[in-house]
Amino acid sequence: MESSNPKTHFYEKELDIRHVIEESDLQNLDQALNICDLSSLERKLRLWQKLMPKIKPHYAVKCNDNPVVVKFLADLGIGFDCASKNELKLVLGFGVSPERIIFAHPCRPVSHLKFAKKQKVLNGTVDNEYEIYKLHKHYPNSNLIVRFKSEAKKALCPLGDKYGCDAAADGAALMLLAKALKLKVTGTSFHVGSGCSEVEAFDRAIEKAENIFRAGEFIGHDMNLLDIGGGFPGIDDNMFGKMAEAVNSSVQLRFPDERVQIIAEPGRFFVGAAYTLICKVHAKREVRSKDGKLDQLMYYLNDGIFGAFAGLFYYPEPVTPQLYLDEAENMPKFRSVIWGPSCDALDKISGDLFLPNLNPGDLLGFRNMGAYAMPIASPFNGFDVPETRFYRAK
Repeated sequence: MESSNPKTHFYEKELDIRHVIEESDLQNLDQALNICDLSSLERKLRLWQKLMPKIKPHYAVKCNDNPVVVKFLADLGIGFDCASKNELKLVLGFGVSPERIIFAHPCRPVSHLKFAKKQKVLNGTVDNEYEIYKLHKHYPNSNLIVRFKSEAKKALCPLGDKYGCDAAADGAALMLLAKALKLKVTGTSFHVGSGCSEVEAFDRAIEKAENIFRAGEFIGHDMNLLDIGGGFPGIDDNMFGKMAEAVNSSVQLRFPDERVQIIAEPGRFFVGAAYTLICKVHAKREVRSKDGKLDQLMYYLNDGIFGAFAGLFYYPEPVTPQLYLDEAENMPKFRSVIWGPSCDALDKISGDLFLPNLNPGDLLGFRNMGAYAMPIASPFNGFDVPETRFYRAK
């Protein structure tokens, strides 16, 4: 994990990627470079507060756990969604109060529960009877948030096969069990799926949440927290606006009581657009047909899917490089493939591109690389993961 105290560079009005490249001497470095614009996180928070002022964001640490990013968001005053003891340690280490944290993992190891208990992190999710018994034994004074499944029809990563009870069939039963064990159920949660692109999914889920609230109150629980999860886009602000409108309408209809605290777990929404990855072409290869005609060009970069492109394993989205060449737009294009540096044939970044005839040493930029990348990057085959440098507006 990188240091939480690296140098932060400042810029005047807009971050100039070309200028960063020129001053970074990338031609003489083997390592790829992440450029993180911290001010992008602040702009995203302002957008959230403008469009969903009643819903408090709790940043999903798993999305990007860089200490600089986490501290910056902590200083902005938002909450956090943690899923493990180490994520709790990271967030608490920056002075975040336990009340600003939800331990949003339905199946937690006992040692992690004991750490949460010691740190007084009360709010945590649960979705089955075995975990309720575990909480009864190891953390009986915690606040149970019943997580149910309600997935979007369109999402990059559905989660319902792994987590979430059936709201209609199991929700009331779990709350009855908690009541019998004298545990407190204080709310409910859901997650429509990471990378959701179906606006209507939120209303369906919030309707189920209302039914769970009513059942919980009937059983005798003090229901006061609704967690609408994540799934919000990181680069499509227009789609986010539509989601915000749908959420606001549904919440106003089904949860008008101001006593109910409503939170969310955005991850990629905050950091997706904050990172630009700069890679260098370190080798190339020409593939020709039997008659000697150039069929395609292959480029080998200094980072790949075992590094900052690791998210392609889980979220296979189109990759479009930015070219930092003069007159690149006017240069002839050739069918091209870009590979990562490792010996593994799976290390293929994109095989459906048309690019100019590049040379070793040329640089390619990849925008929107902040989400679900560096936390799962590894130095596989001995190739270093990218360095990250931080910038913010003055």
